[in-house]
Amino acid sequence: MDETLLRDLTPGVLGILVRRGADFAAAEDAVQEALVDAVRVWPADPPRDAKGWLVTVAWRRFLDAARADAGRRRREESVDEEPAPGPVPAVDDTLQLYFLCAHPSLTPSSAVALTLRAVGGLTTRQIAQAYLVPEATMAQRISRAKRTVSGVRFDRPGDVATVLRVLYLVFNEGYSGDVDLVAEAIRLTRRLTAAIDHPEVAGLLALMLLHHARRAARTGSDGSLVPLAEQDRGRWDTGAIAEGVAILQGALARDRLGEFQAQAAIAALHADAPTAEETDWVQIVEWYDELARLTDSPVVRLNRAVAVGEADGPRAGLAALAALDGSLPRYTAVAAYLHERDGDPTTAARMYAEAARKATDLAERDHLTRQAARLNSARGGA
Repeated sequence: MDETLLRDLTPGVLGILVRRGADFAAAEDAVQEALVDAVRVWPADPPRDAKGWLVTVAWRRFLDAARADAGRRRREESVDEEPAPGPVPAVDDTLQLYFLCAHPSLTPSSAVALTLRAVGGLTTRQIAQAYLVPEATMAQRISRAKRTVSGVRFDRPGDVATVLRVLYLVFNEGYSGDVDLVAEAIRLTRRLTAAIDHPEVAGLLALMLLHHARRAARTGSDGSLVPLAEQDRGRWDTGAIAEGVAILQGALARDRLGEFQAQAAIAALHADAPTAEETDWVQIVEWYDELARLTDSPVVRLNRAVAVGEADGPRAGLAALAALDGSLPRYTAVAAYLHERDGDPTTAARMYAEAARKATDLAERDHLTRQAARLNSARGGA
């Protein structure tokens, strides 16, 4: 495969698509997909006219994307309208797209990328910018995902839990590039909520809204992390909180508890507290017990240890922590916090510094480093 030839041909192919009426961003997206196809097809079946082949394939890709985008806009317009009462239709192409994108044969990263492209309508460039990877890399990832699921049939109902997990992964990607993946995840989940009547779908939407409501207060003006207890609650979005709580109450009333509903209940208790000191930690521990029963997740048990430390005191929290694997992400940071609350700043400072060295997120690393420095400075000045 002559990659130099592909690079040389790209500007000309792009120009032809634009002259035919494609907007520049859509043309770039189509050309990238054509290049991926060329890398796959040409070694075994090289074309006689390389440029003509690329133009033909890229134009088809553009037309396919334009049709899909038009269909997406029609679906969005129908979702924006007040839905008629009655059951959800048995066949819905948007819903099928969700299940297709969350197919178990795909890796989580590929499923998320395909969901953003096929259901969210984002361009390959936008998704690549959000993931901070080259556009060609993301184009290959999406094309591979499309090929993987190209033969999937919908003879059986899709797995709602897998779809929700993909949307949760999109939400947790955070904010980067020119696409706000958190807002995009909420938009996608709203559409799924309108298409399917399931308490866990509602639970996930409630969870997203309740977490997103605290977004403005999560970071300082310098970009530093602000812990929940120190956040300015006047900056929380009360409208999003009210909506999230109402959605959660409707889901819980159906008595089909799932992990997203339980997580949303914990978030609602935090949102309901006027101050950090008034948080109902006892009830939060009870919800963590439910969540641990549902998921058997060590991360859930780690978070439960923090809640136990707040409800029953730091010694109880450390006892709960001692039963867990010390290699868990954030284990050392939680231990540092509980030791500090237990009146042991020396151990806490050492563990904050150790946790900072382990942290992969820059903002979290800076926060933990400042916590260690704060305690060391206090001890030095004592």
